[in-house]
Amino acid sequence: MRRAATVVAVLLSAGLLFGCAPDESAETETPVPDPSSPEETTSPTPTPTSSPAERAVADMSVEDRAASVVMGTVATTDVTTLNDYMAHGYGGFILMSENVPATADELREVTSSLVVDEGMPPLIAIDQEGGVVTRLPWDDAATAQALQSLPASETRAAFDRRGELVADAGANVNFGVVADVPADAGSFIAPRALGTDPASAAERVTAAVEGEAAHVFSTLKHFPGHGPAPGDSHHSIPSTGMSLEDWHDADAVPFEAGIDAGAELLMFGHLAYTAVDEAPASLSARWHEIARDDLGFDGVMITDDLGMLASSGDAAYADPVANAVDAITAGNDMVLMIATSTPDTAGDIADGIAQAVEAGELPADRLRDAAEHVAALRLESAE
Repeated sequence: MRRAATVVAVLLSAGLLFGCAPDESAETETPVPDPSSPEETTSPTPTPTSSPAERAVADMSVEDRAASVVMGTVATTDVTTLNDYMAHGYGGFILMSENVPATADELREVTSSLVVDEGMPPLIAIDQEGGVVTRLPWDDAATAQALQSLPASETRAAFDRRGELVADAGANVNFGVVADVPADAGSFIAPRALGTDPASAAERVTAAVEGEAAHVFSTLKHFPGHGPAPGDSHHSIPSTGMSLEDWHDADAVPFEAGIDAGAELLMFGHLAYTAVDEAPASLSARWHEIARDDLGFDGVMITDDLGMLASSGDAAYADPVANAVDAITAGNDMVLMIATSTPDTAGDIADGIAQAVEAGELPADRLRDAAEHVAALRLESAE
């Protein structure tokens, strides 16, 4: 796609474009540079892009691109405050309990206020798993824990209903499909998981993604899986020594199934698989490479809440801005920030990402690629 401009230029100079042949009888003179004149400089011909997302991002400044890969939140239902917040150009907003009024009609007013540009609406996300993690009190679909013992067709029906409710509320992304395989019934993730073993989890994850497909974008979480890593990533960085080969045979299975079913987002957990990478998966270039190259995921890769890293007790992750820069560098397309954040945190993160690009710490192409992935999904949501 990027060779198109060069090919056109060559054909024009040869007179071969539009069927015109060069006039061989015409005399031409080779211009002789004037050494007394300053050297002429010309800007390179703009390279045409092949997709609406590429065109949209090409028109953005570095600062705009940085804001577009941030998903934040502010605890209010005041529509003016929310609209002013999103006017900073953030690519996403996550609805927390503090953003959800008593009725669906009132919630639609909230979500409408988050849309600054109808041609490129933000990714408006919600954690609507059903059961333990619920933001919509009126969600009457079966919970994840109940679905574990029911046929997969029931999971599809439940997430069809759940996706309908989320979309009706004005959100376009559900962080609702838990693809983790719990190690045992005592795991904190067990009541939220859709299956108790790789095979049953994969079957129900597929059904959940298919059920949501007509309504909202689906998210698989928490990659590469909480199962083998004991502990709650809200308060620590769970770790495991599981090998990559063993992971492929077990905990990878539901994620592969969800990707094959068409899930549009993949959420990276703050989990350290030390045999693969000492860093948490959310900050690991290796795990992002595995998702793209081994599992074939081509959608939006997003972190779990970066505020959880800051709350882990590990001093290395105390700075959410540094975490965000590292997350985009590692391969995430979007960073999510909730815990410990203020109304200024998203802006601080966006500024930090832009400054990292200017300083050469974050490759400009990496930010552009991230912004294009996010833009593609935002543009699709406008259709």
